Amino acid sequence: MSDVKLAATTRTEFGKGAARRLRRADQIPAVLYGHGAEPVHVALPGHETMLALKQSNALFEIELDGKVTLTIVKDVQREPVKNIIEHVDLLIVKKGEKVQVEVPVHVVGESFSGTIHVVETQALTLEAEATHLPQAVEVSIEGLQGGATITAGDVTLPAGATLVTDADVTVVAISVPHASADDLAADEAAASLAASQSAAAHAEG
Repeated sequence: MSDVKLAATTRTEFGKGAARRLRRADQIPAVLYGHGAEPVHVALPGHETMLALKQSNALFEIELDGKVTLTIVKDVQREPVKNIIEHVDLLIVKKGEKVQVEVPVHVVGESFSGTIHVVETQALTLEAEATHLPQAVEVSIEGLQGGATITAGDVTLPAGATLVTDADVTVVAISVPHASADDLAADEAAASLAASQSAAAHAEG
């Protein structure tokens, strides 16, 4: 089943000026391509598309001229300062077809007391059925101690998905933070001061 349904209109004007006019009308330029078909340039409803793009690997059901096409998002171009969506590339897919997608890593649980975790790989490339794309992969660090690592091959994948990323790639590393030289020097200075004050107090007594 589709996650998102959007009504598109055919685009006949191109260039930066035409794109700006579309965005002022709360529409987003997009292109549909794949399966050997000629690219189709469309305009998507701005607000609905923006909300839909917040979902990872959503399946888009695009209705154009009475015909419905299944697509997934392959690229989103944004204006870097205001983060406005400028253009969306949509890949045409079919039910049962396997596609490769980037799936974000979500860390769950707490590592052993006194340790910290670093996410070395923010997303994994998986192959999955186009109509059942995973939204994320969960990586549990519950109780892991310093020096532990989780590789891509260790991650439990969603049903029906296979790993494309190299299995040896480190996803999360657990470590014990070390005090810096400045911290150690400050601790030593504080201890020395406390010792001298204690000695002075005894001398006065």
